[in-house]
Amino acid sequence: MSQARIRPDYTADERTQLLGWLQMQRDIIAWKCEGLSDVDAYRPVLPASPLMTMAGLLAHLRWTEHCWFEVILLGRGAELNPQFDQDGEDLDMKVEGVPLSQLVADYRAQCAASDEIIAAHSLDDTGRHSDYKASAASVRWILLHMIEETARHAGHADAIRELADGQIGYY
Repeated sequence: MSQARIRPDYTADERTQLLGWLQMQRDIIAWKCEGLSDVDAYRPVLPASPLMTMAGLLAHLRWTEHCWFEVILLGRGAELNPQFDQDGEDLDMKVEGVPLSQLVADYRAQCAASDEIIAAHSLDDTGRHSDYKASAASVRWILLHMIEETARHAGHADAIRELADGQIGYY
């Protein structure tokens, strides 16, 4: 596993630190996918959480980025995002048949789109989607939440990867 994982400078400004910590967590997610087979990416390894596979985790993180930056912050439609489907549970984690390499590419593309949105906004800007209370959140709050969300799932990725094929390592 060789993915770069770089912590932000100790004295960097607030925006640089927030973006740096988020990027490091994103890189850990991608790193945990390196060399994992498609079979292992879809293999459930946690008996009580059958959708918590590496493939499901990547899909969930992609849609979480989309949710917060495109739907909540920009006010775009939620119809493409399975997280907003009221009739299904965990639909964003159901991605059968999509190769892991495609899921990683989709996640990276969504992160790049999120980064463009972040760059165009002040940390104090708030969301625009009138249908969701979460639109009251500032970009700062959203970034902190995304660091928390991505780091939490990076921990899941550690366990999933070790149980799937024995690969271990952090940072």
